[in-house]
This record gives sequence, C-alpha cells and structure tokens, in this order.
Amino acid sequence: MARELTVSIDAMGGDSGPGIVVAALARSILRHPSARFILHGDEAALGPLLAKRTKLADRVTVRHTPEQVRMDDKPSLVLRRGRNTSMWRAIESVKNKEAEVAISAGNTGALMAMAMFQLGVLEGISRPAIAALWPTKRGQSVVLDVGANISCDAEQLVDFAVMGEAFARAILGLERPSVGLLNVGSEEVKGHDAVKEAAQILRTASLPIEFAGFVEGGDISDGTVDVVVTDGFTGNIALKTGEGTARLVIGYLRSALRGSLLGRIGGLIASGSLRALRRKLDPSSSNGGIFLGLNGIIVKSHGGTDAMGFAGALDMAIDMAEAGVITRIIADHAELQPHTPEAAAS
Repeated sequence: MARELTVSIDAMGGDSGPGIVVAALARSILRHPSARFILHGDEAALGPLLAKRTKLADRVTVRHTPEQVRMDDKPSLVLRRGRNTSMWRAIESVKNKEAEVAISAGNTGALMAMAMFQLGVLEGISRPAIAALWPTKRGQSVVLDVGANISCDAEQLVDFAVMGEAFARAILGLERPSVGLLNVGSEEVKGHDAVKEAAQILRTASLPIEFAGFVEGGDISDGTVDVVVTDGFTGNIALKTGEGTARLVIGYLRSALRGSLLGRIGGLIASGSLRALRRKLDPSSSNGGIFLGLNGIIVKSHGGTDAMGFAGALDMAIDMAEAGVITRIIADHAELQPHTPEAAAS
C-alpha cells in the first residue's frame, strides 16, 4: 500500500486563483490515490468549487485564509505583513509537519523569502536554489540556479551541483548523472574565478557523478550533461531566453501555415501537434520551479498555468517527497571531502 502523503497548497496564488487548483486536484488524485491535500484560501471561493468534485470530499481539508500575496508584493513587505496569507500558511503546514510538501503559483520572490524564513536552509548548504527541468535532444536536464541567487561563489556553485545531481538521481532515475558548469567556453582557462574554483572542487569530489567540466549555452538544449550548474542571474536569463525562443519558433510556424489556404488547412489539422511541439520546446512546460536546499519541499508553479500544468507541479512535489530528495542531498553533501590544497595534494 502506498504511503499516505499530505500536500499543502496555496489555493489563492497565481493568475487564475482557486479554480485551476481544484481542477488540478481532480487530476492528481488519479495518479496519487493515497495523497491528501490541505487548501489554504478563501472558504467562500473554495467551497462551491469543491462541492462539484465529490471525489475530493474526503481527501481535502480547507483552512480558511482570505488574505493572499499579490504578484507585485515585495518579499520584504510580505515577511512583515503576510503571516495571515494563504502562501504563508501553506509553508507553515510543512514547518509544523502537517504536510510533506507545499506548492504555490504565487509571487516567486515572496515564496522563497517565506520558505527560507520559516523552514531554514539545510545544514551545510550555503544557499537554496531554484531548479528547472529543461527539455533537451536527449530528454530532460536539470538546470540550477534559475533565479534565486544573483551572484554565487565557488562554494555555492558546488552546493548547487550536489543538489542538482541528488535531484537527478531521485527524479530522473540516473545512477551517476553527468554535471557541467555553465561557462563562456569549455576551455579550462575561460571563466571567472568562482567557476574555475568550483570546477577544481568537483573534479576531486567524492560524489556519484560524472563531472564534465565546463559547458556552453548551446549544450543546455543539446542535453550534453544531465545537470547544468550556474548562478541565478545567468540561469534566469537562459530560462527566459529559452521560453522566448519557443514562442518565436511556434509563431514562425503558425505564420507560415497561415500564408495560404492549404497552409491554413494543414495548420488546423496539425494544431494538436503544434501545441505538443511548444510544450516540448518550452523550458517552462514542466511547470515547476523546484526549491532545493530548504528544510522542506517547496514547488513554485507558474502563475499563468492551467489545471494540467498545476497538476504537473503537484506531481513533481509528491514525487520529490516519495523519492526522499532532501535525504539524498544531505547524504551526498556529507560525502564532500575537504578541498584544501593540502588535501588535494595528498
């Protein structure tokens, strides 16, 4: 029998509100029949939606929380005044061990700030990171950080590598994932001091990985490595560039198909395939920004997602809990040996 697992949800986050959340739950219970859910949000809005989903009746608990974090709220503001919001309460349920995971489609900065404040960072990890599953020619790769840390030193990049490879082994089922540091070239002499020092540490680290050295931007979509490590500034630009490129390619295809009558007929026939292509090309299609390095599992769903996308983010959060990602990160980080010049020489 599958272990019962509880998911805490900010039901008021995102652009579409509780409607997509309840619709997503109806999908999620089919894959996770033993999961239970705590919805934090306005009971007046959630009640009628849940009443139409009788199969959710014994699986969902509603915690009335009418206040919500707005998408333009500053993280510093919500830390001071947001303790009665649905986002805060969703994370609080993980802190209080009422739930194993929390998920929100709301303000990313506020979610990270609240999660760090309430849950704290794993012992030995310098900073948490946001990871994304990236579509590649070979399937999927893990890319981190994609937005949590503007600048990083070598120690933080090494921590990201540990978190990324632990996630890849747990979720992607890779025994020894390959790991690369994103750089301006693959040559060892290129890059700033932080990536060079991180590379030296990872070459000698006692980790279950194949360290591939430096990789370039084109290697991300090629799937050259299973885990791509970078700072949040570079990673977020890469992510937004990938999303924009996906929209551009699909836009070009649609324009070309609208150029003639036969093209329009072909476009109508191929509309389903075009949607599938866009999902394949777009790094945001997995619909889950995964917060790694915290004392709890937090997943950030895209604000404009639909029910299918939110259900995908739910699946990711539950899979992480069942795979014991946090335990794997702690164990792998403990395997890192001292990396002083004296240790390396010995």
